[in-house]
Amino acid sequence: MNARPERLSAYAVFAALLATAGLPIYIHAPKFYVDQYGVSLAALGAVLFGLRLLDVVQDPLFGRLSETLRDRRGVAVLIGCAVMALSMLGLFAVEPPLAPLIWFALMLTGVFSAFSFLTINFYAQGVVKADQLPGQGHLTLARWRETGALLGVCVAAIAPVMLGAAIDRPFAGFAVGFTVLALIAVYAMRGEWSNVGLAPSAGLRVVLGDPLARRLLLIALVNAAPVAVSSTLFLFFVESRLEAPGYEGPLLLIFFLSAAVAAPIWARLAERFGSKAVLLSAMVLAIVSFGFALLLGPGDWLLFAVICVASGMALGADLTLLPAIFAQRMAVISPSAAEGFGLWSFVSKFTLAFAAVTLLPALQAAGFEGAGAQNPPEALALLAVLYAAVPCALKLVAIALLATTEMKET
Repeated sequence: MNARPERLSAYAVFAALLATAGLPIYIHAPKFYVDQYGVSLAALGAVLFGLRLLDVVQDPLFGRLSETLRDRRGVAVLIGCAVMALSMLGLFAVEPPLAPLIWFALMLTGVFSAFSFLTINFYAQGVVKADQLPGQGHLTLARWRETGALLGVCVAAIAPVMLGAAIDRPFAGFAVGFTVLALIAVYAMRGEWSNVGLAPSAGLRVVLGDPLARRLLLIALVNAAPVAVSSTLFLFFVESRLEAPGYEGPLLLIFFLSAAVAAPIWARLAERFGSKAVLLSAMVLAIVSFGFALLLGPGDWLLFAVICVASGMALGADLTLLPAIFAQRMAVISPSAAEGFGLWSFVSKFTLAFAAVTLLPALQAAGFEGAGAQNPPEALALLAVLYAAVPCALKLVAIALLATTEMKET
């Protein structure tokens, strides 16, 4: 194996690219198509959910494809990055040549399919890389990888808002910037895709047949749901519940920057006290922060900024420790890890789509029409409950699952 331990910064850059194409797209794309083309919230939610149903089939297949192409992984990744960048340009920088909803669906299919394939390859390669690092290699790699990812999210979350003050088409500028980042990430990771000497894949049957792997996948599914809920509703909550239009960008930056700053700290704590104990502590912090958000109303943006710090810190632990725990298990039962991370990719994304297809139509049915509209009190109350109370309940379930899971710390 010829991957070089000193090139961990390349993993941070590539993680930033993937992060830019993940969560921020759920934040920006629906609102962009509502504001720009008048597409309904319910229709957008249905499209997002339909794409995740596609993932039920394609993510495990992408895991198998990644394993098949592992000796040509560098070329496969290059093609995947090209597809993702072109689809991003189509989504935000091209006037839809078809009905906006259809164009939205087609471009997101390209973005998310490429994102899935690249994520599976990247995290599978991380298992190989971590085995070459001294000490707790999976946590060491996770510090670099997830910090890079969170910094990427920080930039992507506020880029359209910041660009809006400088150019007429900020989302087109965002798409162009994403393409440049893709070129940089591909160059940075050159030579890191070798799998020489790696054992053949154990297959999905081994992953699904392992009780701990199944348990970790279930925990990932439940634990990702609160983030999916809050991310889907964040902009609507700030604009309509807090009545603070214009503060969305700074608050998003605070949230994700807090996660980025906290991620390496959580990893260090996990090395000392154990991943499970530290992750449980972070989950409790998330519940406390979301609980306070339920009490906020118009004008409380400053208090919400404090909540963004606390909830962002908790997110840093979720995104750093859980993938590292799963990667450690894959290193034991399925060293090539590609098919295992095909399953991980699916459960990580499914919650975002499920949140979109359930929450957005529920708000619309309650009379919610978005920022600037005269939203009825019951719609604003429902928005607060969905944004704050639902994540608390889901986190309690995740805590119960993790607390009752036996795992060997290494």
